[in-house]
Amino acid sequence: MPRKKIIKGFSKLTPQQKVEAAGGFFSNRESALKTLSSFKHPDPEVQNLLSGISENTISNFHLPYNVAPNFLINGKVYMVPMVIEESSVVAAASSAARFWAGNGGFSSAVINKFKNGQLHFLYSGDTSVLKSAMPEIDNFLREHAKPLTVNMEERGGGIKSIELKDCREIINNYFQLNVLFDTTQAMGANFINTCLEDFSVALGTYFENNGGFDQKKYEPLMAILSNYNDQCLVEARLSCPVENLAPDSKGLPPEEFVRRFIMAVKIADADVYRATTHNKGIMNGVDAVIMATGNDYRAVEAGAHAFASRSGSYRSLSSATVENGNFVFSLKMPMAIGTVGGLTRLHPLAALSLQMLGEPDAGELMMIAACAGLANNYAAVRSLVTTGIQSGHMKMHLSNILMQLKAGPEETAIIKDHFSNRKVSFREVSEYLEKVRRTK
Repeated sequence: MPRKKIIKGFSKLTPQQKVEAAGGFFSNRESALKTLSSFKHPDPEVQNLLSGISENTISNFHLPYNVAPNFLINGKVYMVPMVIEESSVVAAASSAARFWAGNGGFSSAVINKFKNGQLHFLYSGDTSVLKSAMPEIDNFLREHAKPLTVNMEERGGGIKSIELKDCREIINNYFQLNVLFDTTQAMGANFINTCLEDFSVALGTYFENNGGFDQKKYEPLMAILSNYNDQCLVEARLSCPVENLAPDSKGLPPEEFVRRFIMAVKIADADVYRATTHNKGIMNGVDAVIMATGNDYRAVEAGAHAFASRSGSYRSLSSATVENGNFVFSLKMPMAIGTVGGLTRLHPLAALSLQMLGEPDAGELMMIAACAGLANNYAAVRSLVTTGIQSGHMKMHLSNILMQLKAGPEETAIIKDHFSNRKVSFREVSEYLEKVRRTK
């Protein structure tokens, strides 16, 4: 094993020097360096762009860029891009989208697009004076930040509200300024954080220059956006007469299918163990669209799971019911994303994803991603209450198994035909492949 050592100034090394330094951490250095090199983009200009996006880049980690066709959303048909490594997620989204395209499609709406940020600070002065001065402080902070917000305001966004929150029951002398922002078509993280850091300085300036306050009793702690954007919400919904579900109920009478489906969603709403996997199924679809469009899927994930816990218990993000003979399946969740800024235009495939979707604004993209999440959730629950999840999942996983076993084209065709009506497992595929090879 090559000798490992602490490397000083790694970020200042040239790209090749970084690769060489990383090579010392592999058991088979030459093989590792060859693999790293093989995943670099052959066009130096594109590779420079990709390397410039992040830090200490020594290669690229590729994920499949997939599409799910036939998404009918608010009367418009979309080909939805999905970046994900799990074939069953794309297959499930495509299957659900195709079925529902013949049953009215998805309806979706943005409830709100305001995003949260917070200035956390300590203040040991007269709190009654602080609270009574808030209208004046609000105006002062907005004026102080005007050079930062003027362009966003021209686009229809900006600072929507500033609220003082007394949090002294949590920590002695602890307060927050909770600020709502409208960042229009941008995710807006940098804009929000810049404004909040300006507020941190400006609040101290206000205390210093106004009677009744002692600037020395003010201690700013943190100025940062929150990824729990409960004022940036999107809804998606599926609905059709119960009898219309017969072609998709896997042999069950549609009424029985709906009964089992609704019960499964109720269980996810009541049991945290089931809710976690249930909501993960939603995020399969949402995250795949978020990644394909260059948005921050980690932020969306964090906000979604916090929203699922807003009642004090972790619950389902989706709900199912029957209304006047119609099956209704819906989803509501926070989703702070954008269509300008960040990687949305910088990464070539993210830009192509937005082009494929018809250059949506941020609100439309929220609706598309939410519908992808609802499609995957529908497909997963449908399988769970009918045939079971593993049958379809393992058939989709068969190609991965065959790649791991290094099956050739002829062997792959024979094995896929053999398992077309059989349950798939790694052991059974491996054993049958050995049998095929012995026969040959």
